[in-house]
Amino acid sequence: MLGKMKRILIGRPMKSTELDAEKLGKWKALAILSSDALSSVAYGTEQILLVLAAAGFAALWYSVPISIAVLGLLVILIFSYRQTIFAYPTGGGAYIVAKDNLGTTPSLIAGGSLLVDYILTVAVSSSAGTDAITSAFPVLHDYSVVIALIMIIFLTIMNLRGVTESASVLAIPIYLFIFSIAILIISGGIKFLAGGMEAAAPEFGTSLSHVSMFLLLKAFSSGCSALTGVEAVSNAIPNFKQPAEKNAAGTLMLMGCILGVMFIGITLLAFGYGVKPDPHATVISQIAEATFGRGWMYFIIQGVTALILFLAANTAYSAFPLLSFMMAKDKYMPHMFMVRGDRLGFSNGIIFLSVMSALLVVGFKGNTESLIPLYAVGVFIPFTLSQLGMMIRWIRVKPSGWQMKLLVNTIGMLTTLSITLIFIFTKFTQTWVIFIFLPLVVYAFMRIHRHYCNIADELRIDIKLDKPAKKGNTIVIPVAGITRVVMNTISYAQTMSDHVVALYIGFDDEAIRKMELKWEEWNPGVRLVVIKSRYRSIMGPLKKFIDTVEWKTAETDHITILIPQFITKHWWQNVLHNQTSFMIRAYLINYKDVIVTTVPYHLNR
Repeated sequence: MLGKMKRILIGRPMKSTELDAEKLGKWKALAILSSDALSSVAYGTEQILLVLAAAGFAALWYSVPISIAVLGLLVILIFSYRQTIFAYPTGGGAYIVAKDNLGTTPSLIAGGSLLVDYILTVAVSSSAGTDAITSAFPVLHDYSVVIALIMIIFLTIMNLRGVTESASVLAIPIYLFIFSIAILIISGGIKFLAGGMEAAAPEFGTSLSHVSMFLLLKAFSSGCSALTGVEAVSNAIPNFKQPAEKNAAGTLMLMGCILGVMFIGITLLAFGYGVKPDPHATVISQIAEATFGRGWMYFIIQGVTALILFLAANTAYSAFPLLSFMMAKDKYMPHMFMVRGDRLGFSNGIIFLSVMSALLVVGFKGNTESLIPLYAVGVFIPFTLSQLGMMIRWIRVKPSGWQMKLLVNTIGMLTTLSITLIFIFTKFTQTWVIFIFLPLVVYAFMRIHRHYCNIADELRIDIKLDKPAKKGNTIVIPVAGITRVVMNTISYAQTMSDHVVALYIGFDDEAIRKMELKWEEWNPGVRLVVIKSRYRSIMGPLKKFIDTVEWKTAETDHITILIPQFITKHWWQNVLHNQTSFMIRAYLINYKDVIVTTVPYHLNR
């Protein structure tokens, strides 16, 4: 039944040879990998206005020059990451760049920051999408967490079905969002120029003595949250059709152009319409209502805005599994992240991402706005490390035209470093946790790596010197009585060795006497050893007996514990039995130099 449900939700298993068919062209890749960056249009301007509103309505005009500064940073990042794509066409972005040029620890900081950032992306995006829905339908405010979790489940299923299929479905609302925002910007601009606005806008250029540089930097850093997701294309180059790096670079440039136009357009409309932050209505909701009223166009824009905010999480579903695969390949994450699922995606990475982001949504009760500064810092640290790594690469390799490339990355590094420091100092009360959490993540990566290296050293053999040692086999069979299950186990044991011993642990003299008489009468050709347990424990006497056998035979024989176990026909019937065989196996599995094997006997009734 579970298998059928999985086939319905996920689809048929795909052959490994079908992997090339899962690669993305530019237009599908734009939809999948730019959804995070494009969705920031829905909250980037709002984050700036929220900070400026503390200085009063007149200070809101600063949103225009601040947005222009954010736009300039976007241009720098786009050109910087375009260089990264051609320099490292295997993908991995900041993690690979830092590993190649800066060393292990910086690469783990970059990789850890991005992985955490992708988890935050899903949590923040699903919650922001929920806010857009509840802005249009306030009656749904109490169901924010449920709506966000439903969308995370939907995205999980879509991505488990494969990259190409999810791209085909999710591209529609993403391009619909781009088209809708374009209509909103054009219509809103025409209405503003025609003098159709009733609300007064803040006066542009007004000098305000109470507006400090600290406030402006804080607003600028908040606006830079609109740049999260820009790095996703460079991380996911392996998902592109050939020539992968050329298609990735084209997608990145196209994404940058669309994002820049939409972001500055919404900011200008918000200024022109005199929009103020409202806890019950987003900036786009207010602009759409002022432009179209509460008509059908308003609800279309709110609907597609909610969709793009939800689907922003899909960028993380594309990038997180690939990055975790690369880090697992380098032994810094569990090897389970290297396994492809039925639909050729890295299923474990997708599921892990969903679970962690769902926990954040539930923990913050759907209100993840306080995570946005942490979310932005998490991506600007890799931005900075990536730019610094590329600077070192150009100096080290010195390819043709490296001076101009070095200049681009130097400007990018200095800018992103400045933004990171601004974030930290202006929002320290919200970002301090990263100084505790990120070192713990890096430490975890190092411990995982050390574990894999230790295992490799311990398991490695010299194929010229190390050969299998031939030894005998002493088999111990714990028995609770004389049954077909025991007979089946003894029959199997006798095919493996002549040294087979049955062990019976009794709790009273009468039970022991009856067992000895019955065994002697049955005479299966195997010696029965009986031990009386004074404290009604099976594990203690069993351990002592194994210790004795090991002491006597370890040098000449392997020691195998064969555990008889019957398998019920229906799963619920297991509840009716005491599961002694499971407990014995769990107890002995960590026993050094002892082989523990279960011999199943399947019941028919």
